[in-house]
Amino acid sequence: MPSLIFDADDTLWENNVYFERAFEDFVDFLAHSTMARGEVAAAFDEIARANLKVWGYGSASFARSLRQCYERLCERHLRDDDLAHVMQLGERIVREPIRLIDGVEATLAALAGRHDLTLMTKGHPEEQRLKIDRSGLGRYFRHAAVVAEKDPDAYRALADELGLEPKRTWMVGNSPRSDVNAALAAGLNAVYVPHPNTWHFELQPLAEGPGRLLRLARFADLTAHF
Repeated sequence: MPSLIFDADDTLWENNVYFERAFEDFVDFLAHSTMARGEVAAAFDEIARANLKVWGYGSASFARSLRQCYERLCERHLRDDDLAHVMQLGERIVREPIRLIDGVEATLAALAGRHDLTLMTKGHPEEQRLKIDRSGLGRYFRHAAVVAEKDPDAYRALADELGLEPKRTWMVGNSPRSDVNAALAAGLNAVYVPHPNTWHFELQPLAEGPGRLLRLARFADLTAHF
């Protein structure tokens, strides 16, 4: 019987759309006189990529990157109130509602009756576990792992910890980089369920093997294969 591992953000519930909205509000607040939105985004991405190595993923790291970007690009006097507002744009994300993606709960309920389900998500442990609790989906999973990064070593470690046979284990997610390619590189199989708002840091061409790759249009289509 196959074992299924599930990504969380933008696979089970909406996530990146909240970061995108916060960034749009940041660009509006910055109101730079000469830089277009794409130029501001490029500057922010440079800062965010560096900060990921220090602070990891999540709304707090994102908020710090927004603040640093504002400090670098702001054309007016830096005021404490303005910096606090910029930080709040990122920090508010943790309070956004959990919006399950269509078909997720019914699909998990069906799959949990016949398969071993595991949740694997990356980010700040407290923030990610709060999302799991608020989603109400935790009851469908035998195990939930929050990791700093979803790379081949993390998949191998999880498979070893849970006694999963790689050739019979499938990773289900929307991210080509961390859900599909990293799992395939670890010797697992992968199910790619695309999301229109996948974070651009996670986009890359889908890799080949050594595991099998299944592409689905919708999360609910999983029940036709497992």
